[in-house]
Amino acid sequence: MTIKKYGTAHWEGPIKEGKGTVSTESQALNQQPYGFNTRFEDKPGTNPEELLGAAHAACFSMAFSLILGNAGLTAKSIDTKAVVSLNKVADGFEIDAVALTLEANIPGATQEQFEELANKAKTGCPVSKLFKATITLDAKLVG
Repeated sequence: MTIKKYGTAHWEGPIKEGKGTVSTESQALNQQPYGFNTRFEDKPGTNPEELLGAAHAACFSMAFSLILGNAGLTAKSIDTKAVVSLNKVADGFEIDAVALTLEANIPGATQEQFEELANKAKTGCPVSKLFKATITLDAKLVG
């Protein structure tokens, strides 16, 4: 079974002065502005790194929920943040790291079990498999 979803981008103009929009198939994002200034100058709009971060956080959270269920556990809450690092390198830029931060309330989970299952989700999440970057995880069991 293959599931295919898509996102689109439209761009006009040169890199610094140009501007673009991104949209998703579901229209959750619909012509959201992005550009050099939203990526490098903290102007309003989105950028590829925060979109990748949101996608990774969502994918990880779902994978963790599945892994918990397979272990007979159900989370009251899973909150994940994915910080994507874009760095200047000799020939341009590269995303070289993603730092996942997890806070989860999982009744009945031991710390050891929590860490083992969270790390399974980190490596097993389809978006994690997509990145060549180093992916770290800071996980905290709460509640």
